[in-house]
Amino acid sequence: MPITNLNNKHLTPQQLTEIKTALTAIEEALATFTINLTPDERKKYGSINEQNKLIVNKVYDYYNDQPNLAAPDVDWEEFLKDYESRKNMETILARINTLIDKVYNAKILHDFDNYQAALEDYSYTTYKAGSSATGYEQKRSDIKQFFANKGRGTTTVNIPVTE
Repeated sequence: MPITNLNNKHLTPQQLTEIKTALTAIEEALATFTINLTPDERKKYGSINEQNKLIVNKVYDYYNDQPNLAAPDVDWEEFLKDYESRKNMETILARINTLIDKVYNAKILHDFDNYQAALEDYSYTTYKAGSSATGYEQKRSDIKQFFANKGRGTTTVNIPVTE
């Protein structure tokens, strides 16, 4: 017997409404300063890699510790605003990514539970179709198309592996 009901915690309509309201509030809060880049722009401007972040951080440290060494052509007020915004965005992204992972993991378990229940239903349907019970042969035929056939009449099912 397969393991089922790996996640039996379900959102109530009230919880779903609260989540949607909170997500809308986040979207609205972010709308004032987020920018939608095209794929070409993303490629052009990219994201600074870890090595380049070290350069930015070192320049920031020098500016704070020894401002007399700072280049006069740099708009340091804007540099500091960008630096602070970058740090804030990184924190926001980390929190959002953690939430994405948690929601995705919960979804994986619900997907797995649904799939196991569907397999159990298909097995029952196959049994009932063999007994000539009305309607089951058509149901079996409709569902059977989703299974990959291998060899002589055997059906294999690709069960997803979750970590």
